[in-house]
Amino acid sequence: MLSNKMKFILPVLVAIIIAILPTPEGLSVNAHYFFALFLGVIVGLILEPIPPALIGLIGVSFAATFGLVGETAKASRSWALSGFSNGVIWLIFAAFMFALGYKKSGLGKRIALILVKMLGKTTLGLGYAVAFADGILAPFMPSNTARSAGTIFPIAINIPQMFNSTPDESPRKIGSYISWVAIAATCVTSSMFLTALAPNLLAVSLVEKNTGIMIEWGTWFSTLAAIMIPLFLLVPFLTYIVYPPEQKHSPEAPAWAKKELETMGSITRNEIVMLGLGILALVMWIFGKQIGVNGTTAALAVLCLLVLSNVITWEDVITNKGAINVFIWFATLVAMASGLKKVGFLKWAAGLISGGLSGMDPVTIVILLVVLFFLFHYFFASVTAHTVALLPLFLGVASNLLPAEMIQPLALLLVGSLGLMGILTPYATGPSPIWYGAGYISQATWWKLGAVFGAVYLGALVALGLVIL
Repeated sequence: MLSNKMKFILPVLVAIIIAILPTPEGLSVNAHYFFALFLGVIVGLILEPIPPALIGLIGVSFAATFGLVGETAKASRSWALSGFSNGVIWLIFAAFMFALGYKKSGLGKRIALILVKMLGKTTLGLGYAVAFADGILAPFMPSNTARSAGTIFPIAINIPQMFNSTPDESPRKIGSYISWVAIAATCVTSSMFLTALAPNLLAVSLVEKNTGIMIEWGTWFSTLAAIMIPLFLLVPFLTYIVYPPEQKHSPEAPAWAKKELETMGSITRNEIVMLGLGILALVMWIFGKQIGVNGTTAALAVLCLLVLSNVITWEDVITNKGAINVFIWFATLVAMASGLKKVGFLKWAAGLISGGLSGMDPVTIVILLVVLFFLFHYFFASVTAHTVALLPLFLGVASNLLPAEMIQPLALLLVGSLGLMGILTPYATGPSPIWYGAGYISQATWWKLGAVFGAVYLGALVALGLVIL
């Protein structure tokens, strides 16, 4: 493991080394220096020696201060602040408040317990209860860490202990099965809905900036649901076959859930209001285009209603460190990614890569790009860093080689892979370290299962690609 000092030094070192190398032919000096800074930011996001939002802010501030983007100081300032006026970034911020509402009102916990009570008589049923709880919350919670690790984990992790299944004693009895179902299901739900994973929203913004294509909530779901719903329903059963629990029945689980629900008491006013406002937001996201309502403004309106109805307080909004951190982080990353295009680096790099793919059949190129984009996640510990580093580049290559009508299907396949790729490693997505850290699944087993489920998920994506192209 690297020390924090080394984690701090490495990104700076990478940026300096790239900057002092000779500028490649066809690339401007400014673009070369900006790429060096950008690469330093990406390495920093992977290692995280300091908070990621601060890393993004440093990158934007340095690029603007030294005039790497923009011909004048005013133009540099406008570029540096452009991410903060991005509608998608505000949508992410508002959606984080919805997640807080589900947690604070207790509605998220109640939904999970009701499902355990209804489905938990068998271990397979428990797997479906955990998966359905995640699926129900997914459209409203853009942080799969808050959803899976923050809401599902505290409930699900109590169940194995009732059967003396602990990390040290009989983990395979039931604990390992539930842990894998939980992480495998949240990876699918993270790709099923646009608003189920914060990098999805970031990716949609990058697609619009780089191709001019806007992917709406309804377009995302209607296209990807063809594989995401079957995968979601398959996860508990496939895990049951590939990584079976030793104990097949769990009669104590429904009784425990019933007792927990009795402790919670009757459904509260705040839970009912949260449910109603959550459905309202979802309806406006799905049908916003038809009724002339923008998804971001709808989310902000519902956020105001959450505060006015006292489900959350204004103090909650202004002190929510997670939401504010993500707001600054993603706003700066959107600016950094747009800077690559602005200085001409993407055009240069895409042209370089396109040379090796030219002459191939367009469908082959699409499938190759999707497979490479997915597998490259083995090298990333952050879906956000992966998105910012690779998505604009892959879109640039596609724009050079593919007919215009194939760009949108490819973009949907690339952004739709972001949640699914979280299954690959114990560090691939936010909740992974939490479920891995529970101790029920060894690192070797996680890598093996990640390869198996990753192959299934990637195969489904490729199959969808062959259908929609």
